Amino acid sequence: MTRSLAGWTFAAPALLVIVLFFFLPVVAALGLSVTDFDIYALADIDNLRFIAFDNYIGLLHNPLFWKTLGNTLYFVIVGVPLSIAVSLGAAVLLHSKLGRFKGFFRTAFFAPVVTTVVAVAVIWRYLFHTRYGLVNWGLSSIGIEPVDWLGDPHWAMPTIILFAVWKNFGYNMIIFLAGLQSIPEDLYEAARIDGAGAWRQFRHVTLPMLGPVLLLVGILTMSGYFQLFAEPYVMTQGGPLESTKSVLYLMYDEGFKWWNLGNASAVAFLLFVLMVAVTSGLLWFARRKGVE
Repeated sequence: MTRSLAGWTFAAPALLVIVLFFFLPVVAALGLSVTDFDIYALADIDNLRFIAFDNYIGLLHNPLFWKTLGNTLYFVIVGVPLSIAVSLGAAVLLHSKLGRFKGFFRTAFFAPVVTTVVAVAVIWRYLFHTRYGLVNWGLSSIGIEPVDWLGDPHWAMPTIILFAVWKNFGYNMIIFLAGLQSIPEDLYEAARIDGAGAWRQFRHVTLPMLGPVLLLVGILTMSGYFQLFAEPYVMTQGGPLESTKSVLYLMYDEGFKWWNLGNASAVAFLLFVLMVAVTSGLLWFARRKGVE
């Protein structure tokens, strides 16, 4: 009993923070999502009305919601595998015995993670400027016509995906490095004795041993990419033609531009349900493949 009390005493501060800054806001937002809380209710609470699931039904009939959901899924489906592949490749190269200056490259690859998203996004916006950007200048030097990277609906989202991958892959790289360092060298030695080359060692030793790490990185990356907001907000303001507006961007517009806080809360919960469903599906698939 005394040990149990001591444990709860040490956990109490953390639990209090979680309740105050997570559970209470979630419950409050859930309550708002079934009301018509807007700027009029903000001025006078008597204007607040309970409307049940009207906000959710309205969103499901809103073409803009489906547009932003499609943009978000596009960002996740393309960006998550690309980010994992780049971070895993960088980790394998840094883990290699042939690599040099590993400390420098680890720092260089991780540096974008700790930089401010807004500041770096502004720089990338100028790099991809149609007329004055360094990227188009390099393309023109080899005879390729300038591309309107952030003004063309076909190129805007791929550009943001490229930026997000560059910005975030260093975090996953550190996790993969820890996983690679935990793989026993005896497994690689046995594979070499059996005649396995570098690719077969990677396929049959590295990837299976990194299964739990891949699952963790996949869930963390997917959760972060579903919450796409800062990149399009700074670089494109959701354009062109709303081709980069995400679900979280829609929630921001509804809540802080139009002050439809009830509708914004409904958007947040639909996104939450989607994230839970996708994460549960990923965990189910991992368990079926024997990854724990």
